Amino acid sequence: MRILPLLALAAVAIASPALAAKPAAAPIELGAFGKWVAATHGVGGGRICYAFTRTNGQDPITGSGPVLSVTDRATGRNQVAISAGPLYPKGAGAEVTVGSVSLDFYTAGHDAFARDGHATVVAFERGAMAVLHPPGKARPISFSLAGFSAAHAAIRKACPAK
Repeated sequence: MRILPLLALAAVAIASPALAAKPAAAPIELGAFGKWVAATHGVGGGRICYAFTRTNGQDPITGSGPVLSVTDRATGRNQVAISAGPLYPKGAGAEVTVGSVSLDFYTAGHDAFARDGHATVVAFERGAMAVLHPPGKARPISFSLAGFSAAHAAIRKACPAK
């Protein structure tokens, strides 16, 4: 198994302050599925399962760039975040489109979060590309959804709902 990029773990940590506060063992990769990678971090009731992808426009030297992630826990499902974007104005909204479906996101700092994670995951399951339309004059950011369904199934299996 390869070690997962720290930026992807940081994307998950944004949605989980407890994870950010405690250094722990490295994430465990569940597999690569098309453009998506699925992984777990932690054990027992604190286990977090997530799937992520990067933009095609990532920095060729560092390999970093915006990350789209979906996080599941036993107690919470379908937490969708886009991390490492431009700095957004405080309280600004954003839109993600998947085909003709428009999804409402809110922003905080460099990140955007789905207001309705379930609807977002359903759209991802049916779509080919997710496009973040950030507030202001920032350029849209596109993510491939190739492999999302399989990656999402892997994290659902690894972190079943209670």
